[in-house]
Amino acid sequence: MIPMTFGEIATVTGGRVVNAAPEVTVTGGLEYDSRKVGPGGLFVAFEGEKADGHAYAAGVVAAGAAGILGTKDVGVPSVIVEDQLAALAALAREVLTRLGKLTVVGLTGSSGKTTTKDYIGQLLARLGPTVAPAGSLNNELGFPYTVLQATHETRFLVLEMGARGVGHIRYLTGIARPRIGVVLNVGAAHIGEFGSVEGTALAKGELVEALPADGVAVLNADDPLVAAMASRTSARVVRTGEHDADVRATDVRLDASGRASFVLHAGGRSGPVRLAVAGRHQVANTLAAAAVALHAGMDLDELTAALGEVGIVSGRRMDVFDRPDGVTVIDDSYNANPSSTAAAIRALAAMGEGRRTTAVLGYMAELGEYEISGHAEVGRLAAELGIDRVIAVGEDARPILDGGSAIAEAHLAADQAAAIDILRQDLRADDVVLVKGSRYRTWDVADWLRRLEEV
Repeated sequence: MIPMTFGEIATVTGGRVVNAAPEVTVTGGLEYDSRKVGPGGLFVAFEGEKADGHAYAAGVVAAGAAGILGTKDVGVPSVIVEDQLAALAALAREVLTRLGKLTVVGLTGSSGKTTTKDYIGQLLARLGPTVAPAGSLNNELGFPYTVLQATHETRFLVLEMGARGVGHIRYLTGIARPRIGVVLNVGAAHIGEFGSVEGTALAKGELVEALPADGVAVLNADDPLVAAMASRTSARVVRTGEHDADVRATDVRLDASGRASFVLHAGGRSGPVRLAVAGRHQVANTLAAAAVALHAGMDLDELTAALGEVGIVSGRRMDVFDRPDGVTVIDDSYNANPSSTAAAIRALAAMGEGRRTTAVLGYMAELGEYEISGHAEVGRLAAELGIDRVIAVGEDARPILDGGSAIAEAHLAADQAAAIDILRQDLRADDVVLVKGSRYRTWDVADWLRRLEEV
């Protein structure tokens, strides 16, 4: 966070300063986790269901923090506001007005947002100081928090935008208006809240609508719903994909580890790319990142080399590791929807050619009326691709097995502990195991596999 006085913060947020002079300056970072607040920092004290952040205020100030942003006077230097989220949004807007030379990149999509954000961040960091923190900081809290990591030295700010309904992305772009907007895909993620994929497209397209006329919209030409968003923006459109696109991949091939190589074409030039990350779907993600880097000024030769060096930054997302016993694990357990699960299953099939493959699949949340069909769809795909063994975790995941009735070996595990027991009883050297599911529902399985790796 750039230095600001308590008085400035109060003016921006509509708050009031208590227990401190208005001239007291916040010189450190802003945090909403009391354990992360450093000297001179500002602690945002939220009242949660299990704990009230105001209870930690005295401790963080004693440890060197400048004070807190909260809703009640607890006897420490504070800016008191009515609503912390609204205050953070206001602060983020103010900071961006003071960082006029900053290029804001916004991206959204039903799957692949965080991974692609990480790729863009790694590429742009080669061109100048870049803020693109690990993790999915894409909501009304994480979004302004990310903006507030920017300083006067920052050249690029990469912002992930999540949505669970129409108007959500419009709200975020009202905090930070991107100059470059990226839409990756439109799928069934959160479809229970959007109502339909068309509803999802309507919401995701709010990003390109917010772009200035001299901005750039990077659209996936291989996704018809995304390609159609070109009519919703006054910005210049750059299409990415494997067919009719401005930034295009041809001759895509996978190696034995599921890593893609291809020829990248852009601006009348071309060059070979060999990715270090696994999964056929990474081609689309890296094309989007490539389009952003090219617009930011990266040369194609530098770009093709750099794409081969980008890696996984945020945890539990296509994190592939080999255990000492020869088992290969694909930890893609952070979250799941039918599209991302299908991509992970295809990666498993490619990496497992000639080896025994196991997919540990958990419940996919927020699918609404598509819940049963969405789960059955990934089960059918697992059967079609010849996945040897599928372990569905939890009764809610049973439709995966119903859809994949032709799977050679199918198990319904009551919970994660039961899934671990199945693996423990019959985990063979040279197996390839995919772990995938919506938030936390398969994390214990992935962690168990990783702990064994560390033995």
